[in-house]
Order: sequence, then C-alpha cells, then structure tokens
Amino acid sequence: MTTAGDERTLMARLRARDAGAFRTLFDRHMPLLLGVAKRILQDEAESEDVVQEAFVKLWQSGADLEIGDAGVRPWLRRVVTNQCIDRIRAGRRTDVTDEVPEQPVAATQFMSLAEHDLSARVSLALQGLPERQRQALALFHFEGLSQSEVAKALAVSDEAVESLLSRARRTLRGTLKDEWRQLLPGDGGES
Repeated sequence: MTTAGDERTLMARLRARDAGAFRTLFDRHMPLLLGVAKRILQDEAESEDVVQEAFVKLWQSGADLEIGDAGVRPWLRRVVTNQCIDRIRAGRRTDVTDEVPEQPVAATQFMSLAEHDLSARVSLALQGLPERQRQALALFHFEGLSQSEVAKALAVSDEAVESLLSRARRTLRGTLKDEWRQLLPGDGGES
C-alpha cells in the first residue's frame, strides 16, 4: 500500500531528476492509468500513448506539483482522463452552419451502421484478393490514379493493369454478391 509520505519522498526525488523515483512512480501507477484510458478510448495503442504523455507531463511539471494525502495518483488519473477526452473531441467532426434547416433531417444512424458493416465486408473481400489485384484496385479506385499511372507504379503494361482490375472486380462481384442483395433497400433480394 502506498503512503502519502512515500509518494512525497518520491516526488522530492523526482524534482531532483531522479530516474529511479520516476521509474517507481511509473511502475506503481501505470497499470491503473492504462486501464482508465482503455475503458475510455477502447484502443490499446492510443491508451498507451495517453499514459505515456501523462508520465511525460509528470516528469516535466513534477517540480511544481503539490500532492495531497492520496499521493500523485489523482493528478495522473485526471491528466489521463482529460487527454482521453481531448482525443475523443479531436476525432469528432463538427459541421457548423449559419442557417437552421427549414425541414427536419432524418436520422441516419441505421444507414451509418449499414455503411460501416458494408465497409467491413468490402475490406475483408479486398484482403482475399491476390496481392497484385488488390494493389491495382487500390491505386486505381482509392488513390485515384489513372490506368497508365497504375501501370507505371506496378511496373507492368497498361494491358496487365486492365486485366488485374477486371479479375479483381469479377472476384469482388462474386464474393460480395449475397451481401449486396441484403443491403439493397426494397429490392427483395432479386436482381
């Protein structure tokens, strides 16, 4: 169990730039802080980044930090929580408009879920393509390169790119045939 006196001693050593004290504080508080960040962000790598940034702040501003009876943990937890919130806010898109729409706008949550589901299915189908077909398709459709530019990037002829694209599209059409039928509204699943 950590005592406030122990943490005050470690913070005094940290102010003197004692790496051992910093390591002790890191080992003591990192697991809890990582758990907090993971629960908020739902992303392991981003959570690790946030915790690392919190400890960098502790190292940089430890000299000015006054800790209470609970030690440094509440301060670290607040820093991690605030950084998580900042990352979530930074990831949101905000559309600002000067005018209020005259007619109500329909909710799009279900459409967004369907699009996300379709995107995941298409990504999985793309991963199933042979490497050259996937590269040609990605460069042409997603990167917006011309067929000649794709040929140059892949060091093949224009005819080879045309063949790669054709085979990739044919494979995707076959792979995604059932999924497309499920997602088409009012079609009843018939083409």
